[in-house]
Amino acid sequence: MLHGKNGHESRKRVYICHTYYHAYVAVVKELVLGSMHYGEADMILSTMSNDFENLSDRLEATHVFGAVYMYDEQDGSDSPEVASHHANRGNIVANMVQRIIYTRQLARLQAAHIPVDLRSYDDVYVFCDSDPIGYYLNVYRIPYHALEDGLNSGLLDDQALLANKRAFGLKRMLSAMGLIFIESGYGKYCIDYEVNDISANHSVPPNVIEVPRKELTDRLTDEDHDMLVRIFLKDVDELYSKLADDGSGRPYAMVLTEPLCALDVRRRLFGDVIDMYKADYRVIIKPHPRDVLDYETEFPDCIVIRGRFPMEVINDMRVLKVDKLVSVITQIDNVRFAREKVYLGLDFLDKYEAPEKHRRLDSLV
Repeated sequence: MLHGKNGHESRKRVYICHTYYHAYVAVVKELVLGSMHYGEADMILSTMSNDFENLSDRLEATHVFGAVYMYDEQDGSDSPEVASHHANRGNIVANMVQRIIYTRQLARLQAAHIPVDLRSYDDVYVFCDSDPIGYYLNVYRIPYHALEDGLNSGLLDDQALLANKRAFGLKRMLSAMGLIFIESGYGKYCIDYEVNDISANHSVPPNVIEVPRKELTDRLTDEDHDMLVRIFLKDVDELYSKLADDGSGRPYAMVLTEPLCALDVRRRLFGDVIDMYKADYRVIIKPHPRDVLDYETEFPDCIVIRGRFPMEVINDMRVLKVDKLVSVITQIDNVRFAREKVYLGLDFLDKYEAPEKHRRLDSLV
């Protein structure tokens, strides 16, 4: 499925995005380049793990991108042939052989679903190359730039090492040869791995580069900020009306939710967070784009910001300021709209979920 103009003259860049945050960073990068470069880049939105609703239409209306494509990325679970090569065979030799086969089969499964010839671009940018698109680029020998999955996601995860802990050195060698694929900078055709902050990572590949997100957003104009709001918020006027002064004089506290734990545990977790602040603040709930809990029904006394959009876009609203921003594990270093930031962290999450489910890096210490 294609949105936007097709066959434009300059096909310089393409961004392959799996989340709203990915799309946000891609838009920011293009806005920083300036309006003279509008239309030089395309965007591909993978539908594998996110419902982007009508984001493509709003992107198209800005003319920042030449075309916006939808990509039905395949994880292989519906393919018995691919799935049969994704099981533990009991020894490293058998596992390596089947992984070589799996790498090729998963890549070939993508071929019929990728909506545009990626070789036609000068630069291909991929967020979260651990997804099947990374295998495709590796097998079809297409050079690309990898970008971190989320802001400072390396603080809580090391995707490459954790997925390949056993015989990591051998697997790195096989990945460098193109026989298997390792994400986050270790693939043979990965030019570089871009992160916000190198120090916020457990380990990094030799080709890591640092591009601080704040340095990008600091270069945006007021018009750029307004455009980001129009792109990622469906109805900003409705939101502003919700946030109108109720006459109580109480300041705002915003709680960022996340798709953590089972739904019943998540309900209890965020209910406890809300209880911590509701007496002294008007509580705003900003649900994560993948969080399906019905917060309006569960917490009718709170203001729920509906719609799927990345938390970062609230920085662009300019008129919205909150006194306290509360996060469990979402990284909030770049938040500018809150006077105080509260990061509850893994110790808080330990009370609601078995630590081994979210303390992934502990196994590497």
